[in-house]
Amino acid sequence: MTKYQEIKNNLKIEPKTWLITGVAGFIGSNLLEHLLLLDQKIVGLDNFATGHQHNLDEVKSLVSDNQWQNLTFIEGDVQDYNTCTQVLHNVDYVLHQAALGSVPRSIADPITSNAANITGFLNMLQAAKEANVKSFTYAASSSTYGDHPALPKVEENIGNPLSPYAVTKYVNELYAGVYAKTYGFKSIGLRYFNVFGKRQDPDGAYAAVIPKWTASLIKGEAVFINGDGETSRDFCFIENTVQMNILAATASEEAKNQVYNVAVGDRTTLNILYSSIQKALAENNVHNNKKATYRDFRTGDVRHSQADISLAKEQLGYTPEFAIDAGIKQAISWYTERS
Repeated sequence: MTKYQEIKNNLKIEPKTWLITGVAGFIGSNLLEHLLLLDQKIVGLDNFATGHQHNLDEVKSLVSDNQWQNLTFIEGDVQDYNTCTQVLHNVDYVLHQAALGSVPRSIADPITSNAANITGFLNMLQAAKEANVKSFTYAASSSTYGDHPALPKVEENIGNPLSPYAVTKYVNELYAGVYAKTYGFKSIGLRYFNVFGKRQDPDGAYAAVIPKWTASLIKGEAVFINGDGETSRDFCFIENTVQMNILAATASEEAKNQVYNVAVGDRTTLNILYSSIQKALAENNVHNNKKATYRDFRTGDVRHSQADISLAKEQLGYTPEFAIDAGIKQAISWYTERS
């Protein structure tokens, strides 16, 4: 039995109360689904800046009526400190996912990204400390590695940030470290590497590459690749990310005051990714062999990214269950069913 399975069994026996910020978003709604299926009590917070009601509606359709009754949803913003204090009543574990993602978005509007990602984070961190919650787990980012050239990426070796978004996520880590040293309030940061899966939004200017390409191929639209297509990423299926959040929330005190890579420890180029999506679509009877259009490299993008996940394995018992191909199959199946 894996550590993850053991923890899930224990949670079923002794349910806890969880706060998920950004609960209507891609990662937040997947966390909600898994935790409700484990009969946990959930307080969900979202302002619908990037989250969607239809994500919550889908989760409702996948759990029992009794499980759905375990959710208390509050529409609100982490930038309001009073809201942060209100949603933490009797909460055991915090999973702080609320943020404005996207490097290009932060370059276009750094002020708004800063307010959501730094002020919002600090509000929630302070409120959680005051509420004396059992654990605080937050969404960090692989963008923190910046221009550090080494591969794979190891947690203690970071470079200079390449975007306002990367700055905001690094500041989260700095605040978390200060709160551990100054107040004895330890937390865990999860540096996400290109998470993908069901309910990831394919629309909008800042959509992630996998849902955006998938939607374009389904509709017969042009697909654009930034650069030469040899840029590579460590794509991480959502199920692995959910596992890491649950492992982090229930981790020992010794494993806290740390950041962990959330990935599979592999690297896939954009060219290979494009072919994989086309293949998975064909398996779902969507045939589009159109070649992608290449354009200039995007400002603020890292050329290559791959995680070392040994620390997460050693300290948290992380065992990623999905490599990219298995994840792509499930994700593409979800998108084609809804096209």
